[in-house]
Amino acid sequence: MWIIAGHVTVDADERDRFVEEHRDLVERARQAPGCLDVAITADPVDPRRINNYERWDSWDAIEAWRARAHAPDTGIAFHDVDVTAFEVASTRPPF
Repeated sequence: MWIIAGHVTVDADERDRFVEEHRDLVERARQAPGCLDVAITADPVDPRRINNYERWDSWDAIEAWRARAHAPDTGIAFHDVDVTAFEVASTRPPF
């Protein structure tokens, strides 16, 4: 399993538009083979921050999705990017 998680920052007045313009991409990704979860969300504390979370059953599934994702070209500039891919060795319930 792979988790891609982190955040990007944009101008505060562009954040909500960026999230909304990715709604279709998130809906389609969640239906993609191998996708366990995807979310692109506005941060509740920082008005410039967009949180990204993806969970996939394999790297092949990620690459297959990216080949057909057709992410929107919003024209919105990122100021900071802190997104990392993590290969998961094991899982367990957290509680």
